[in-house]
Amino acid sequence: MSEFTIDRLGAKGDGIAETPQGPVYLPFTLPGERVATTALGGRNEPDILAPSPDRREPPCPHFGTCGGCDLQHASDDLYRRFKRDLVVTALARAGVEAGVAPLTSCPPASRRRVTLSAVRAGGRVLIGYNAEKSNRIVAIETCPIALPAIQEALPALRRLASILIDRKRPLRLLVTATASGLDVAATDTARLNEVIRRDAVALSLDSNFVRLSASGEVLFQTRPPLVDFGGITVEPPPGAFLQAVAQSEAAMATLVTQHLADAKRSLDLFSGCGTFSLRLVQTSAVHAVEAEEAPLAAQTAAWRSASGLKPLTCERRDLFRRPVQAREMKGFDAVVFDPPRAGAEAVSRELAASSVRKIAAVSCNPVTLGRDLAILLAGGYRIVSVTPIDQFLWSHHVEAVALLER
Repeated sequence: MSEFTIDRLGAKGDGIAETPQGPVYLPFTLPGERVATTALGGRNEPDILAPSPDRREPPCPHFGTCGGCDLQHASDDLYRRFKRDLVVTALARAGVEAGVAPLTSCPPASRRRVTLSAVRAGGRVLIGYNAEKSNRIVAIETCPIALPAIQEALPALRRLASILIDRKRPLRLLVTATASGLDVAATDTARLNEVIRRDAVALSLDSNFVRLSASGEVLFQTRPPLVDFGGITVEPPPGAFLQAVAQSEAAMATLVTQHLADAKRSLDLFSGCGTFSLRLVQTSAVHAVEAEEAPLAAQTAAWRSASGLKPLTCERRDLFRRPVQAREMKGFDAVVFDPPRAGAEAVSRELAASSVRKIAAVSCNPVTLGRDLAILLAGGYRIVSVTPIDQFLWSHHVEAVALLER
């Protein structure tokens, strides 16, 4: 049995003890704690010999086995500081000097979108999340980060999984709570035959799901699954990207729209279904660019169904392979970009060479955000503000919105 004193939290939420042999990473520990363990490098919880005053009882019975949450055992104050420090540290390492606002928090039971995995285990089907750093599925009975509508549907989703699951691979269920009801998108299903289709549709109807799709094919829909983007209603295509928490999306959108409020023409890169473009188009002409056709069609349909909006144009384009060039940005006052975790390096280099006046950079990865901001600063922009926003509660993932101008 070895004893350690925890000095700080690492980027993924593990406690770190500094030793003469180097740092030791110990999961589920907090700064200041004295702990003992017989196993290093695993996910076993050490014995807590002297607990931190910031330690609290985790609210979920699956914490420690389910890999979805890292920090349910930390106080709210420590947790908020940890999330903010992720952004502060990433920017500093990229050489970016910027004040970072306090974390904009999200409450428990607020996540409208979860991805569940299902596997066969003997004669049963288990549904839940992956264990940390493992392909093993941890079966869950509750999920305190998810909206009540998703939690209440877990038994029905387990039955649905038993119908759709393949014999040789895990099934994935992307479950989204919309204004109309639950939208379920299944991938890696068994080969669909008449019996599977019939049974899946019957269960979904009985469970009051609004739509069920399998690998993009809609098996049934009773009414449109609807999502509100700043007062404009969108019907997202099956499996389309949405921000995980509606309140967090609203906080991000407020920062973006207020910063770009005086723009006459705005460019929305990685626009998805219109999270920002459909808000910006209420005051500015918008050109939205996205790699997939279905999300563009969804935001176009929403724009056409609303009234009093400015012009919206859409372009299908892979921004990693073919970023919008600086010369193409001529005539745009403002740009918002919200890329995947890989960030927007190529886009940022073009922006740095452009004459665009204002930028809103939205990111789910502080490391790539720091890199992109360094490029923009070298191109003559200055940072107005950086705001970390939580929507992956109790995890080590954090969003951030950086606002820049020339």
